[in-house]
Amino acid sequence: MNVNRFLQGASIDLAQAVRNVLRQKRRVAFALAILVGGCISLLLAGGFIQWVLDIMRESTIRSQLGHIQIVRTDYHKKGIADPYKYLLPADGSKEAEVLKHPSVRAIAPRLSLVGLISLGDSTLSFMGHGVDPVAEMEFSKYFFVDDGERLSVSDPTGIVIGQGLAESIGAKVGDKLVLTVTTAKGSLNAHDVHIRGIFYTSEKAYDDVAIQLPIELARKLIRVEGASSWLVVLDATERTDAVLNDLRPLFDPKSFELVPWYELADFYSKSVTLFLRQVLVVKILIGIIIVLSISNTLAMAVIERTGEIGTMMAMGVRRHSVLRLFIFEGLMLGVIGSAIGILIGWLLSLAISAVGIPMPPPPGMKNGFTGQITVTLELAFDAFLLGTMATLIASVLPAWKASRMNVVDALRHQR
Repeated sequence: MNVNRFLQGASIDLAQAVRNVLRQKRRVAFALAILVGGCISLLLAGGFIQWVLDIMRESTIRSQLGHIQIVRTDYHKKGIADPYKYLLPADGSKEAEVLKHPSVRAIAPRLSLVGLISLGDSTLSFMGHGVDPVAEMEFSKYFFVDDGERLSVSDPTGIVIGQGLAESIGAKVGDKLVLTVTTAKGSLNAHDVHIRGIFYTSEKAYDDVAIQLPIELARKLIRVEGASSWLVVLDATERTDAVLNDLRPLFDPKSFELVPWYELADFYSKSVTLFLRQVLVVKILIGIIIVLSISNTLAMAVIERTGEIGTMMAMGVRRHSVLRLFIFEGLMLGVIGSAIGILIGWLLSLAISAVGIPMPPPPGMKNGFTGQITVTLELAFDAFLLGTMATLIASVLPAWKASRMNVVDALRHQR
């Protein structure tokens, strides 16, 4: 009985709150402008950061790590000291099993090596990957060849070199170089190569030291068979964990280890933490602005409606009903303003993304990029929750003051 009475009273107060919101056009317009502006600001700022993180994630996956790496057990812990002790088999049977999974687009073998690269009198150290030129086409979207061409099966001695490394050694497309490495047995081996192309990725530190060469040439240099790792490329990053669970039963955990990309992407993980803290600061600032603005607006509304409040209480309306009425008014403002802000912000994000945001080159890089704004459901929900909760919090103090008015003094107001 008490519950039904409460629900009935709440529904009446809610209907009254809607009417009050609609009749106070000037004050409501000001409050809505604050709310809409705050939601739009959060969507655009958060959407741009979300786009940056998405591009950084996909670039990290599709230029270096793959979605899943298959390696020998303990390779990432102990393989740095003796990498050729942890080589994967070269017979291709396990790779064929992985390719049968419907979400797997490609499996790219990689053989890691380090050594010296020489051009004339200049010699620098490099970090190289022997790769399959055909399988590596799955990485081409975020592995940008700035000058020249990509690796080719028909060119067994052609390599591609990182932009920073090429500048450091003074190399250009077509130059002939010498690669010197230590073989698996500890002796030195060298081979003449030439530059097919100069590449860059989203990580300058990688471009400053990296080269890629055909995996058969890498095997010939190191005098081994097999690969250091198999990089599994999926049709969607979101399916990483599901595919990982499907593939693990195919491999003996004593011999093989399957590692998802996010356990290897240390730079990306730290960047996500940094950007999310920046978004949190933006949310706090927007929330403070909304609370202060809406609280002031509702406080003015209480002052202007003092006589009305006194009349309501003189007619028997209880103080908790007055409190609930003003809180409902704040809640209605929050819901309406947040919804409008999200709609306008989403439309603006589409328009801005269609035009593009010209961005200068990141520090240490030559190439700029065109930014966009990605508004996700999670971000839209955060904006709606922020606007609604901030307005609700802002309405508590004015509503409490309205409910605590002295009836006689309220009736005498402005008389």
